[in-house]
Amino acid sequence: MRSRIAALLSAATVAVGIALVVPTMPAAATTGCFHCAAAPAGADARAEGFVVSEAQFNQMFPNRNAFYTYSGLTAALSAYPEFANTGSDTVKRQEAAAFLANVSHETGGLVHVVEQNTGNYPHYCDASQPYGCPAGQAAYYGRGPIQLSWNFNYKAAGDALGIDLLNNPYLVEQDAAVAWKTALWYWNTQTGPGTMTPHHAMVSGAGFGETIRSINGSLECNGGNPGQVQSRINSYKSFVQILGTTPGDNLSC
Repeated sequence: MRSRIAALLSAATVAVGIALVVPTMPAAATTGCFHCAAAPAGADARAEGFVVSEAQFNQMFPNRNAFYTYSGLTAALSAYPEFANTGSDTVKRQEAAAFLANVSHETGGLVHVVEQNTGNYPHYCDASQPYGCPAGQAAYYGRGPIQLSWNFNYKAAGDALGIDLLNNPYLVEQDAAVAWKTALWYWNTQTGPGTMTPHHAMVSGAGFGETIRSINGSLECNGGNPGQVQSRINSYKSFVQILGTTPGDNLSC
């Protein structure tokens, strides 16, 4: 359906998967939550102030997989308080629309939870890392809204979020809040093949096009795949309309 995401995280990429194929999991991964911490103080207020209502979220994703809940998204917001909460109301809405448009593109409208091509699964273990692949060689395939992959990316995201994703990568396909947090981690902290984080692109006025560059720019931007770029732009325009605002400038890359 679309090419693999080329958002470079130091040594490799966050890879895209496009279908819900749930593999057989170790027993430990199917017996409950591994981290189950209480929500941070202020999490409820952050969710209540989110610029996207549940009705608007449902309008954006009418065919989404049941895994991708609105409550999971709002529960994840406290991990990155600046997301869709910086600048004017217009900028806040534009950033939320930009994030959701990009994850919609990566997951076929929030339909796909894990990577489709199971043959690629063993590829995402970089054994040269000192911590190895403790969950198994084939455990670090693409999952969640941003299709997080590779052992070193699970470790980096987990370290940032305070969740042991290196040992428990299956959480990203079992716990909706964790899945959304990994997407927000990328959005707010990683530049990929671009020059800025997607968050900075939106709050600085660089525009939606720079979010595409930071997520899959090496494959799509500068004429690489104009159809994919336009698909992202179309989703963004639709979502800002739902949120009652305008798309701003610099939509392409």
